[in-house]
Amino acid sequence: MEVRAAGLGMLRVVCLFAVFDAVCLLDSGMLFPRESPSREVKELNGLWDFRADDSTNRNQSFERAWYKKRLEETGPVIEMPVPASFNDITQDAALRDFIGWVWYEREVVVPARWISDEGTRVVLRVGSAHYFSVVWVNGVKVTQHAGGHLPFEVEIGSLIRKDPATPCRITIAVNTLSLETLPPGKIQYMEDRTKYPEGFFVQYIYFDFFNYAGIHRPVLLYTTPKAYVDDITVVTDFLDKTGLVKYKVSVQGADLLKVKDVNLWWPYLMHENPGYLYSVEVHLMATDGRSTYEDMYTLPVGIRSVAVTSTQFLINNKPFYFHGVNKHEDSDIRGRGFDWPLIIKDFNLLKWMGANSFRTSHYPYAEEILQMCDRHGIVVIDECPGVGIKDIRSFGNASLAHHLDVMDELVRRDKNHPSVVMWSVADEPASEMPPAEFYFETLIKHTKDLDPTRPVTYISYSDYTRDKGAPFVDVICVNSYFSWYHDSGHLELIPLQLNNQFENWYGKYKKPIIQSEYGADAVPGLHSDPPVMFTEEYQNIVLQSYHSVFDQKRKQYVIGELIWNFADFMTVQGLTRVVGNKKGVFTRQRQPKRAAFILKERYWRLANETGRLGLSPSNHQCHAVKYPW
Repeated sequence: MEVRAAGLGMLRVVCLFAVFDAVCLLDSGMLFPRESPSREVKELNGLWDFRADDSTNRNQSFERAWYKKRLEETGPVIEMPVPASFNDITQDAALRDFIGWVWYEREVVVPARWISDEGTRVVLRVGSAHYFSVVWVNGVKVTQHAGGHLPFEVEIGSLIRKDPATPCRITIAVNTLSLETLPPGKIQYMEDRTKYPEGFFVQYIYFDFFNYAGIHRPVLLYTTPKAYVDDITVVTDFLDKTGLVKYKVSVQGADLLKVKDVNLWWPYLMHENPGYLYSVEVHLMATDGRSTYEDMYTLPVGIRSVAVTSTQFLINNKPFYFHGVNKHEDSDIRGRGFDWPLIIKDFNLLKWMGANSFRTSHYPYAEEILQMCDRHGIVVIDECPGVGIKDIRSFGNASLAHHLDVMDELVRRDKNHPSVVMWSVADEPASEMPPAEFYFETLIKHTKDLDPTRPVTYISYSDYTRDKGAPFVDVICVNSYFSWYHDSGHLELIPLQLNNQFENWYGKYKKPIIQSEYGADAVPGLHSDPPVMFTEEYQNIVLQSYHSVFDQKRKQYVIGELIWNFADFMTVQGLTRVVGNKKGVFTRQRQPKRAAFILKERYWRLANETGRLGLSPSNHQCHAVKYPW
């Protein structure tokens, strides 16, 4: 293995293999698809044929094998955009709330050179589909995947080469939740025939956001050579002015790059040059005795360190204080579908308000969002879809096995992002239940074995004396809604209750604490003086009351505050939700409530406390950042 210096910000690794075994191809990586001289990418976004299986048992589509012929030959289809949730696209209320199998199909023209060159791998990749997916190509099942929010892929070159004259017909069937999935869900059939018709059922979920479904992220085909860079793992640190990049390419072994006069990756508002990235360019050359193959992959790398003490969170050995938000992938019409204009708008709003961090509540966000965080220095607590673990059956062996698999996929996907500084394995589980101790001890140990370089947490809403998973986390993350869900309307109780919350948690566990959620619903434009619940004034006083306690405790052991929520978002219909959750400091359309200005003033003050940067809250936008990939 040869290491070559390249231009500014470029580190080059050349892997030379004289011979490889064509049978033992590396298949464990999940690198983000990037074009290079040896790789091509073809996006399949756009309009797909779509049909929901609305049969009584929701299984007629499999009984009649819809995948064996074109979807339009099975019955009426409609056009459905990909990526997008299907729920809000039509005027059909039944489809908005549909539970069961939905089917997507598209015929694709594969470039002739991809088919003719048997030394080219052709990979079908789905960015995410919710929640259980089965994929066929030309009627042949090629893969299936349990869980949403994370990518899956399969090599299809040999299949499409069997009949190169036939269009490549891709069929994807997507279904919903069970008690063993993440998040969990439960189907209950209603038996009372005086109230419900035969076959009527409801789905119970244990999370407070709308259960959007469909193909939410891009679908694409990409190519690699027959011998290819399957995976890259980087672990970074620094010593004085020398950056250390420990790297592992596929399974060929670990090596160390040294970067002199290193530019460290710093968070936004912590350094005058945040989000500095190097480019690690990996070249692979191999032969099977008959042909020689070359592959090139470029990986953005930020050099930084992360550590936790009993009272501090350290980035590059400097104390870091999280002043940020919780978010959702949620918007009008698209639901949870990937949307570049919305992503750029959100980043501009984050930087405008002086936020330096967010948590991916309550599931992994699109890879492109994390790439934005890398470039702009936004720090991320990366959370798996472990939300709604409330039923004791969701702590069983099947659930735990699936949860471990999900963490495998999450760490494999996001391990190289410098913006990701901590893993969150769950949100508000019933961690006081007896099985929770073994469950979270096993889950957290597994996550640390996968990645020993990052701390691990989960978000607690349990009583500090009964939380059976808290002994195993590195950072305590606690949610509380004083004067909202508890002692509603009594704003005067917030300082006492919040102070006691912090003292109790720290006194028992001696670990740093993040207030991972707090807030109150506010209907935009609704006002009252004196304040009452659901007015903007009430939301403002809740925030200010929390902030006064934060200012006392952050000098001791509180290391962060994340508002719930960045923007209003959709939920299921219910008596406590008026067209969704209104705890956002922005509306769902990204217009500010008064609370957004309160956070802006506070966050910029926190950023300027050291006085090192002389920062101004004006004109902080997502400017173009030029990188060589």
